[in-house]
Amino acid sequence: MTSTSRYASAKEIYADIGVDTDAAIEKLKKIPVSLHCWQGDDVTGFDHDGPLTGGIQTTGNYPGRAKTPKELMEDIDKVIKLTPGKKKLNLHASYAIFENGEFTDRNCIEPKHFEKWVEFAKEHDMGLDFNPTFFSHDKIKDGLTLSSPDKEIRQFWIEHGRACIRISEYFAKETGIPCVMNIWTGDGSKDIPADRLGPRERYKTAIEEIIAEPHNPALVKPCVESKVFGIGVESYTVGSSEFALSFAATHKGCLPLMDNGHYHPTEMVSDKIPALLAFFPEIALHITRPVRWDSDHVVLFDDETKEMAKEIVRADALERVNMALDYFDASINRISAWIVGFRSWQKALLSALCTPHQKLKKLQEEGNWTELMVCQEAIKLLPFGDIWNEYCEQCNAPESKWFEEVKQYEKEVLAKRI
Repeated sequence: MTSTSRYASAKEIYADIGVDTDAAIEKLKKIPVSLHCWQGDDVTGFDHDGPLTGGIQTTGNYPGRAKTPKELMEDIDKVIKLTPGKKKLNLHASYAIFENGEFTDRNCIEPKHFEKWVEFAKEHDMGLDFNPTFFSHDKIKDGLTLSSPDKEIRQFWIEHGRACIRISEYFAKETGIPCVMNIWTGDGSKDIPADRLGPRERYKTAIEEIIAEPHNPALVKPCVESKVFGIGVESYTVGSSEFALSFAATHKGCLPLMDNGHYHPTEMVSDKIPALLAFFPEIALHITRPVRWDSDHVVLFDDETKEMAKEIVRADALERVNMALDYFDASINRISAWIVGFRSWQKALLSALCTPHQKLKKLQEEGNWTELMVCQEAIKLLPFGDIWNEYCEQCNAPESKWFEEVKQYEKEVLAKRI
């Protein structure tokens, strides 16, 4: 059978359960997912030469890491061409581009330091998302930034956050697409603290000062991201889940951001998504693959990834959930890691769009748990791969060819980097 005939057959099978696969494909083409720039250079950025600090760590030394803005943009361009679907680009503040030996510290960065990223985004018809960079800097004192008892340290990072609000609005105005600006810090302590409230009160006030920077809420969407623990802050994290959710719930215009690696191993973010959607008009999501903890493994088409996508689609929340990838693996080809992760989330979304949610909901509401289980299991064996291949073909990013191009790119480009 040809791919066309396989799709025609699969389309009929899905139609029998009430799913229009053509409509699912067209819908997915319009859903933006933010591609994270930091997979390409191991979260190094361009504003410092030192190691990663502040709760961030990358493992592996696979050759070909991007070391300049030009190299990173070339790599992202390759990923964009080899992946289906609509994209945004997610930047960290540490990816500011300075010209002719110029340097500006993070508390004074300006839109001009990101002009080349805006040009790149416009060339690819993408919006930009943004993250203040509260790590890998000598102004981190005793593992603290926005929650530091040192007023000078705290003020430096507040100024950095406010500068990022201004840059986020610049991104939105230039691209015509709202910018999601995410606040995450690794603030905490390695061992048992004597005071858990004080740092959180300082953290709360600091974030309030950041989001008080004048901005158009239709253009800039500030978020607060939680974490369960990090490297060097194993005993206490200032920005815990309870803190982040409470802050977002009590500050108009601020969204909660869930990273599915930032929870205890038995917690499932797929279950948390509808819980938050019951209270927030919008939420944000960082998609990763935790292996026992926030290890930022490449996203795969695994059970939890599929469940997260299902919860978004069945809640009719594709326009309410701001989706972004967030992982970094330096142990394998970085371009392949990007592509596998992006494709995996696209697969999860398409699979969710090809699920007869209304039929399944009806069975649940009727209390027909037996038939619900039977239907849910039967769906798992439907020819989804043929639907996925058709989507990739329509997006000019066929599943069967991308890895050969990645291997050729490694040979011609990555292997020659010093």
